[in-house]
Amino acid sequence: MDSEERGTFAAELTHWRTVRSLSKRALAARLNVDPSYVSHLEAGREHGSAHLARRADAELDAGGALWSAWQRTDTTWPKAEQSEPPSHTALLVLEDDAALDFDGSTFHLRMRRLLRNVGADPVTRYLVRINVDRYPSEPERSNALYRRHPLTWEELGLEAHCGEDPMGWTVKHDRDAFKEVWLQFQSATSRFPLYPGQEAEITYSYSVSADKWGPWFQRAVRLPTRRLSVELAFPTLTEPTVWGTETSMSTDFAPLRTPPRQSARGDRTVFAWTTMDPPLHARFRLEWRLKDPDTKENTPVSTLSASQAMANAGIVQEGAPVLSSPARPFDLPAEAAEAQRIVGELFRATERVRELHTFGKGMGIAAPQLDIDRSAAVVVPPDPEAEPIVLLNATIEETSADQDEQFEGCLSFFDVRGRVPRPLSIVVAHCDLDGNTRLSRFTQGMARLVAHELDHLDGVLYRERMRPGVRPIPVEEYRGTGTQWQYG
Repeated sequence: MDSEERGTFAAELTHWRTVRSLSKRALAARLNVDPSYVSHLEAGREHGSAHLARRADAELDAGGALWSAWQRTDTTWPKAEQSEPPSHTALLVLEDDAALDFDGSTFHLRMRRLLRNVGADPVTRYLVRINVDRYPSEPERSNALYRRHPLTWEELGLEAHCGEDPMGWTVKHDRDAFKEVWLQFQSATSRFPLYPGQEAEITYSYSVSADKWGPWFQRAVRLPTRRLSVELAFPTLTEPTVWGTETSMSTDFAPLRTPPRQSARGDRTVFAWTTMDPPLHARFRLEWRLKDPDTKENTPVSTLSASQAMANAGIVQEGAPVLSSPARPFDLPAEAAEAQRIVGELFRATERVRELHTFGKGMGIAAPQLDIDRSAAVVVPPDPEAEPIVLLNATIEETSADQDEQFEGCLSFFDVRGRVPRPLSIVVAHCDLDGNTRLSRFTQGMARLVAHELDHLDGVLYRERMRPGVRPIPVEEYRGTGTQWQYG
């Protein structure tokens, strides 16, 4: 095998690792190999095994490109096995449609999938997961609820069909708030496996009462999928609001790339969202807030003070001990999952807050403002095209001598605005989920936004940064709402 042939797999591996924004160390961790081995693979000094090539194709969501490149460049691979596709591509999901309807007391879910068998063997079953979490930000509270009132098969009322034929099912896992079943391509009277090259439409449905279903619905891409869609329907009188986040191998928590589309259908408000060719292992999480017309929670925001509105959106207010103590740093990468969960909470809070106020200068939220004593913050730039900034274990390493003094607001006492001196440029050290430290420079308005959030991580409110004798003014007297800070 000459050097040009040997480089084909190496070039593909480098290409897909770069596309997925993974370091060699991060890819090595996913493949359970030493980082130096990844370097040897990309340099063409090592070719790797068939198992490793398939695993790399799956981890990098390369759609078979890596596996094909490996086969082309390995003349020792048996021909009989060359035609065998990677196991993760045995089923291709052509269409994945989820419809969730809330009738005021119960959530009714209907799933539809159009499947194609692109493998070499008949498919006889399909795995379905049912997972509920009433209080996603309070795991102990959720666990206690489901220990007392576990989710039962009787209340779920699971039904499944392949075309017009009912599907049988067998239980794989049966836990208080988590179920897994194998839907069988067979009924009580017949078998109808999905053979190679065939397509089949399957549907299944179940119901969960509102006291066991939290305000969220998540779709995970576990099989290669061409189109994924979600429809959420709520009673219009609940004045529903819906937002969402996305995670994948190359993206930590980020807002959905496109907003859900809202429409009316009788007495329902419907939110629809679709994505094409979602990456393998991506997760799309839609969340909502509903108002109860029989309680004061239905009071329009305009009748509340600015601080009361923020408190109703889940923002901890001034005086809470968590706002005056330094936040605990994460042990990364050991606590990567916990960091991701908290960052998700921060993104969801930004969506709630942005529905209540126009942030022309950008905005940010730190974990202590959600009563979470951890060193995490999210900053949303004023440019709607710019990506939000996630800051973990962040500290200011350098500040410029040049400063300016401008008005700031704080979600934890939003009834006032105060003039705060800040440096015009800062350098911030912060960590990624792998525990690597990065340095980022921020200037002018972004420096002010970031410094404000890092103060929260140190237990400092902007009142403490104001010059002696200067006092905040009521928000009603402030004239800069909805505009950016001015710089010469």
